[in-house]
Amino acid sequence: MNRKAAFRQGMTDGIPIALGYMAVSFTFGIMAKNAGLTAFQAVLLSLTNLTSAGQFAGLGIITASASYIEMAFTQLVINLRYCLMSCALSQKLEQSTPFFHRFFIAYGNTDEIFGVCSCKEGKLNPFYSYGVIAVASPGWAFGTFLGVLSGSILPGRILSALGVALYGMFIAVIIPPSKASRIIAGVVLVSMGASFLFSYIPLLNQISSGFRIILLTLVIAGGAAALFPVSPDSLDHTEENSSGNTI
Repeated sequence: MNRKAAFRQGMTDGIPIALGYMAVSFTFGIMAKNAGLTAFQAVLLSLTNLTSAGQFAGLGIITASASYIEMAFTQLVINLRYCLMSCALSQKLEQSTPFFHRFFIAYGNTDEIFGVCSCKEGKLNPFYSYGVIAVASPGWAFGTFLGVLSGSILPGRILSALGVALYGMFIAVIIPPSKASRIIAGVVLVSMGASFLFSYIPLLNQISSGFRIILLTLVIAGGAAALFPVSPDSLDHTEENSSGNTI
């Protein structure tokens, strides 16, 4: 497949991702507006920091006027998964692929884009990734802009109702794997309980939201990995089952 054909195919496959991004980033735009960010600042944030969970967490840290260190550590912990995704995606590229292609692909290596690119048969053409990113990234930024704009126009009650979309997104993320695995379901419940305790127990509730996320993520995720390690055989089985899925 030549560059133009790969790019067009990537754009086609990126349309569903862009539509999904617009729905979620719309909520982010509303929250950014409520946090005092301008439309330019919010859109710039979405264009340069293409990570939904990282942006939502970062916005909370900005609102709390936390330190840069908390912001850096929070983003590091939340976005560490992209390092693993990048390592996996690099195996899909030809060894002769220049560094600048790898650099630009890394910019758009989100969960959804990674899923589409990793499921592409054969070696990955960089221009296919560019096509997906060229549609998905503007979709996320445009949704953010619409959210900020709506935050200035829509009544407060409607904005409050739309804010529930954020929680709906996270519920949609955790329910399918929780139904498929009791271990994941247990980790989710433990995380919810620990977060609740950190909010009400004296001394613990004095910990800032940024470091709270860091501590809970490291302790719970690390403990789950130590108690329930995933064998290579199960990973291979999972890849075989997911190879035919359309994302």
